[in-house]
Amino acid sequence: MSATHKHPALTPLGGPLVTPVTVTLAILAATAFVILGIRFVFGIGSVTNVNDGYTWGIWVVYDVMVGSAFACGGYTMALLVYIFNKGEYHPMVRPALLASLFGYTLAGASVIFDLGRYWNTWHIFWPGYAQVNSVMFEVAVCITAYIIVMWIEFSPAFLEKFGLKDIKKKLSKVLFLIIALGVLLPSMHQSSLGSLLVVYGYQIHPLWQTLMLPVLYLMTAVLMGFAIVIFEACLSSSGFRRPLELHLLTKLSRLMTGLLAVYLVVRLGDLAVRGALGFMFEPGVEGLMFWVEMGLFAAPLVLLANPASRLNPARLFISAFCLLLAGFLLRINSYLVGYETGAGWHYFPSVPEIMVSVGMIALEILGYIVLVRYLPILPREEKI
Repeated sequence: MSATHKHPALTPLGGPLVTPVTVTLAILAATAFVILGIRFVFGIGSVTNVNDGYTWGIWVVYDVMVGSAFACGGYTMALLVYIFNKGEYHPMVRPALLASLFGYTLAGASVIFDLGRYWNTWHIFWPGYAQVNSVMFEVAVCITAYIIVMWIEFSPAFLEKFGLKDIKKKLSKVLFLIIALGVLLPSMHQSSLGSLLVVYGYQIHPLWQTLMLPVLYLMTAVLMGFAIVIFEACLSSSGFRRPLELHLLTKLSRLMTGLLAVYLVVRLGDLAVRGALGFMFEPGVEGLMFWVEMGLFAAPLVLLANPASRLNPARLFISAFCLLLAGFLLRINSYLVGYETGAGWHYFPSVPEIMVSVGMIALEILGYIVLVRYLPILPREEKI
């Protein structure tokens, strides 16, 4: 990494833990655990609307396909800082890594919620049961390995908190290998989440079924990583009453919109090459959802078209939010809206299913608040 960038000291925020926000988050998380208790005692059918035609409900599609993409902030910051040597973004690495750590850990754990025979989860990691030609096997192993890698990457925050400087110093000598894995593994499994759909064949609507899905999923994962860093920076600045690192967010938004323009060209070009452009004009839910998805992808390009607009925190926040929603819809559309398994099968998530996903999000936010208050994660504010 370039030595020309001085990394600011990181410090715990401190402050009260019990607030109306944290209490509300705790209640939502507790509600999710109660519903999961019912699920594990009485079976998955007692709280969900999944069926033989739609075996993957919102728990898998949101918590894994969407949730892991929302958690790509640490991945994109690692790419910028450690691979492309953009050291000025270093203050954003640890906050992004913390959010990614929670997102991926909960995404990995939530897979068990949706498994009918959850007690056989260990089969994934036992060589005798390994299906090495399976895309799902690759996704499961890569995500599990990446969760372990992120905990190791984040461990210096704990070591600093408890004064274990010698251990941190030894870890820093091999941390470059861990960081390299932290870039490789998401690149593999984020693209493979798109590969999972390719094998569905004709069951996926032509607006989303393409051999380019691995590329589209990887590109949008990186885009959502940029967006979530901007989104979280704006929220933490407002929620914790801290100055906004606008100069870094402005640079990040330029990278984000540049990649976004490339993505839209690839997306529309793929539709044109496959002769699928006409499907977007067909009446129906699929066509409508496609236009909403593409409109949200295009919105940041419009909002941030003027270089001066990138200095506006509100526009940065809205642009990041639109891009996160766009990535969310791409995955919901391709896995649920555009999926047709056969006549007579329908699926819409039940209230308990939605509450579990909301509870997992609440738990992630609650954990983030707790750790930034007690561990050195955010940059120390400069006294003027």
